[in-house]
Order: sequence, then C-alpha cells, then structure tokens
Amino acid sequence: MKIERNKSLKKHNTFGIDVQATEFIKINSEQELTETLFTHKNRNIFILSGGSNMLLTQNLEALVLHIAIKGITTNIQSDSSVLVSANAGENWHDFVQYCINNNFGGLENLSLIPGYVGSAPIQNIGAYGVELKDSFVSCEAIQLTSGIKKHFTKEECNFGYRNSIFKNELKGKYIITKVTFRLTIKDHTLNTSYGAIENALKEKNIISPTIKDISEAVIAIRKSKLPDPKEIGNSGSFFKNPVISSEKFDKLQELHPGIPFYQIDKDNTKIPAGWLIEQSGFKGKRWGDAGVHAKQALVLVNYNNASGQEILELSKKIQKTIKEKFDIVLETEVNII
Repeated sequence: MKIERNKSLKKHNTFGIDVQATEFIKINSEQELTETLFTHKNRNIFILSGGSNMLLTQNLEALVLHIAIKGITTNIQSDSSVLVSANAGENWHDFVQYCINNNFGGLENLSLIPGYVGSAPIQNIGAYGVELKDSFVSCEAIQLTSGIKKHFTKEECNFGYRNSIFKNELKGKYIITKVTFRLTIKDHTLNTSYGAIENALKEKNIISPTIKDISEAVIAIRKSKLPDPKEIGNSGSFFKNPVISSEKFDKLQELHPGIPFYQIDKDNTKIPAGWLIEQSGFKGKRWGDAGVHAKQALVLVNYNNASGQEILELSKKIQKTIKEKFDIVLETEVNII
C-alpha cells in the first residue's frame, strides 16, 4: 500500500476545498484496511470516502484512509424481495442505477445523491420522501482501535433525520465496509408523494411509472435545482430542514402566511430551510468565491478558490440571520472538519 505525503484533497471533497493530508492511503480491500489499522496503531486516523458530506476547514494532520473497496452481491430472498450488498467504495448513484437496471426497487428516489455507499448510513441519506433506513437491513463495520468487524442491525444504527449512531456515540470509532438492503423485485411500492415528482411524470404523460421513470424524474429535478460538484464545488444541502413545535409554527404562520411546511405529527412541523434562507435575502448572493446557489438557497457553493473557513463563516452568518429573523436554529447537515 502506497503512502502519499502532503496529499492535496481538493479532488477528494465535493466542495473542492484545497487542504492537505499529512499522509494518505487508498484502501482497495477489507484486508488492506485491517492490515493498515494494525500497522498504524495509535495513529490519528481520518476516514475519507466520497467527500460529499463534509466541509474541510483545515489541513488534516492525520493518516487519511480513502475507502475505495468495490463490489456488489445479490441474494434472492423470495419471489418478491432481494438482499443487495454493496461495498463501501461503490459510488452511491452508480449503485442505485445498478439496482434499477436489475429491477430492484426501493432506492430510486435516492438517485443522483453524491458520495459513496459506505458513508450513506452515517447520514441516513434521504430525498423526495424516502430515506436510506427504509430499505436498510444491516451494515458491516471495522473498529478502528481493534480491527474487529462488527455487524450492525437497523435497530442498532439508531437512525434519525439525517442521523445515526455513527454520527453520535460511535463517531470516528468504526469504518463501514459493506451495506445490505432489502429491495423489491416485483410489485414495487413507488413514492411519488412529492409534487415535483408528480409534475415531472405528468409532463411526460406517464400514468403508471416504473422505478426507472421515478429515478429519471428525480435526476431531472436534481439537475435543474442543484449544481454539479464537478462544475461548482458544493456538498448538496448544507443545512437540515428544521423541525419546530406546531405551536411555534402557528405563530410563525401568522407573521408569514405563505410559509411552506410539512406536518410531521400533531406536535411537530418541518420548515424548508431553503425557504428561510431565501426569505432572508441570501439566495444567489456571493462573498468572494463563497456563495449561496442561485437556484437552491439550501446549497452553499465554492465558485473557485474559497477556503473552508470562508464557507464556514458564510454558514454562520446565515444561521445568525435565521435565528434573529425567525427564532429558528438551523443545524448543519454537512460535517464540519
């Protein structure tokens, strides 16, 4: 295994932030991973997969392990379902397309989300009414300190809204190496509840959509609203959509009658963070090379050579304004490093 020193991570994070890793190793197999952990015991280790859900604000004085373990396996469970396992280094969107091309249903709404399979459970990624946990069965992970492999069930992962045990109690303690999903092979349950998907299907006169139709609709919607990280550095949604008490929402609605919302239950209401940011005047604004995307206010962007600190300062300015204007605390969805 080759160790690269003072490695630029500009091409290894979707924000395109140019920071360096003291040492960098590309991991291509589980065996390489366990050997590396054994060889470099007691080292400060940083795990990097697709770099899609992070903002790097400083050089990493650490041994960076880039997880690039590939491979997909399937196991038919019945005449209606299949277990599909993907190794951590598989590109998430490519994996979703693999499933769709094999008529495996359940992940189509999660098309075009950047990143790798291994990091998807950490965030419990979600989009257009579907979350990873809906199809998740289990994952395998290796403990950094011991090198011992552990099997995590869905219940043990303690999934929440863009959250899991790997972002809390076990943060930085395990490396996910494989993820298994239970998907349908017939009688797919399609989620077209989001208006944008319904409108996209109507435009194409699709009355009885397939999982491929759903995927293509989601891809078209995301491309129309979200910048391509290959063209403009970004990490997708920078903030979580805040959940507030329904009592607080009622008062907010009196002041802002047109506020969009999603009723979670009788006590809690979700507000689109993008709407709050747009109403506060940030949409499309730019400070040097750091800015807020012109089509989607939820996305912070690096137009060229913004530093991680500049993006971070912009995010803090947005949080401060939202708190003052709406008395709502915006939490970041991306991990600040």
